[in-house]
Amino acid sequence: MSPISALPDGFDVRDATQDDIGVAAEIIRAEERSVRGESIWSAADTSDFWRVANFEGGSWIVERDGDPVAFAACHDVDRECHCWVSVHPNAEGRGLGTWLVERVEQRARTLGAHRVRTGAFAENAAAPRLFERLGFLAARHFYRMRIALEHEPAPPEWPAGIEFAIFRPEDARAFHRALQEAFADEWGFHPFSFDEWRRTRLEATDTDVSLWFIARAGDEIAGVARCEAGRDGGGWVGALGVRKPWRRQGVGLALLRHAFREFHRRGEPHVGLGVDAENPAGATRLYERAGMCVMSEVVLYEKELG
Repeated sequence: MSPISALPDGFDVRDATQDDIGVAAEIIRAEERSVRGESIWSAADTSDFWRVANFEGGSWIVERDGDPVAFAACHDVDRECHCWVSVHPNAEGRGLGTWLVERVEQRARTLGAHRVRTGAFAENAAAPRLFERLGFLAARHFYRMRIALEHEPAPPEWPAGIEFAIFRPEDARAFHRALQEAFADEWGFHPFSFDEWRRTRLEATDTDVSLWFIARAGDEIAGVARCEAGRDGGGWVGALGVRKPWRRQGVGLALLRHAFREFHRRGEPHVGLGVDAENPAGATRLYERAGMCVMSEVVLYEKELG
């Protein structure tokens, strides 16, 4: 790769910190509003990526006269660099996106990564031109789906032999194993050790385990749902996984419907989630049967580093 271009005149760059989550959320919200007409993006919607991002020289904030106008945040896993780059609309057209993506790639090569992955709102017409010019290819599409909770949702119908439970501290390792197994065949899956999962998820300050649900089959966990309040302007299903022996029996639908009813009880206006449009287990069809519909789309781009 040739040397990266210079930072455009009039801008400065600094290392991002964990405390910049609100700054990043504001830039993303402005970008989404620009390309989609509206946005309810918040710091909570940024937290999943921000809690695992590298803040030791791997994430940056670009400022103009002290005001943040762009950022790049990177997460390094299994010799891959996953990143998100966003530029505020009032700073577009100045080359900041190009400079940040080139800096991400330069850092990834220095670390010996073999791939860089990044994403963009599907409605951002400039993103494909930027990424294709820099050698990235569109690799995957992800949907954000949602269901309105105007009325009380239908109750779940639990399959024979399945019992519902709410997460308890002693469930932690089994819950983690169930999630890892349920998502093992997903595109781009990278296993998380229990200690890393406990630190970044279970022990996170915004975690509410009263919204973590379990479908039990005797002593076994058949499926789990890890949910959150205050995401996407309402309730959020962060992960819904069913282990292979119990798939296509209604376990996932029952967990989903329980989550809908719980969020309705808590007064949330809707429930959302994110899903791979090409999910091999047919998750998109499951969510549609549950009454959810596609609200928006993100395109994931990747570049192989030879």
